[in-house]
Amino acid sequence: MRSAAKALGIFAGVIGMIIGIFSFGYVSLTETHSEVGEIFGVVTNPAFIKAASFLGPILAITGAGMAKYRALWGGGLLLVSAVMMYAAFGFNFATMFPIGMAGVGGILAIAAGKPDEEKAHF
Repeated sequence: MRSAAKALGIFAGVIGMIIGIFSFGYVSLTETHSEVGEIFGVVTNPAFIKAASFLGPILAITGAGMAKYRALWGGGLLLVSAVMMYAAFGFNFATMFPIGMAGVGGILAIAAGKPDEEKAHF
């Protein structure tokens, strides 16, 4: 289960980085060119979108890296990443896979109560 959590977290982080790059870029574009925001829509909370664009994928990749040896911490980071991406970007066609992968990876990492190694994480 820990290996699956690691793989899901890495995939969620990579896809989340792609979404984050476009989201950060759009927020920056609407801040510098207000006419773009008038045509396509203004972002209501640009600071949160920028923070989630940066932190969401990083938390997913960090949680994936920790999932093998510190499954509780890694699972928690994966779940925080999924919640952050959902709160910032919503659930739509572009975000359903990174949110789902980070969420399932977090659940799998936390559910690994009986570890692969001798050392427990609780």
